[in-house]
Amino acid sequence: MDIKSAEQRSRNMAAIKSKNTTPELYIRHELFKRGYRYRLNYTKLSGKPDLYLSKYSTAIFVNGCYWHQHEGCKLAYMPKTNVEKWKTKLQGNAERDRKNIEQLLSMGIRVLIIWECSIKAAVKSDPEMFNLMEKIDEFLRGNHCSYTEL
Repeated sequence: MDIKSAEQRSRNMAAIKSKNTTPELYIRHELFKRGYRYRLNYTKLSGKPDLYLSKYSTAIFVNGCYWHQHEGCKLAYMPKTNVEKWKTKLQGNAERDRKNIEQLLSMGIRVLIIWECSIKAAVKSDPEMFNLMEKIDEFLRGNHCSYTEL
């Protein structure tokens, strides 16, 4: 049983944004501060990546752990009400992500997934933020890998 009324739950869900989320804004700020330039929500690419760095031929997705079902993450839980609806919705999101990634890789575009939980951990600690940005730098500047998740 849901602790909120259907009207309250609807209002909460409608307030969730898909663009300019707090984790996305944080990554954008850190990348820009380090001299990276990018396009936002680039519609010419499959999946409309949150950031596209054409200089590095790299698409960056800043994914919410719940909405994109980050495997093994405590934030990627399954709701206890209306289970079938949410299971279908969330599995559909994850499947669409896989197809978009495959399509981008086949086009020669590198893909970086940054999960919400890693950003949350980095925000809490300066050394963690430094480590996260170092990993992003390493991915962007190195050509040894075409796909990774942080």
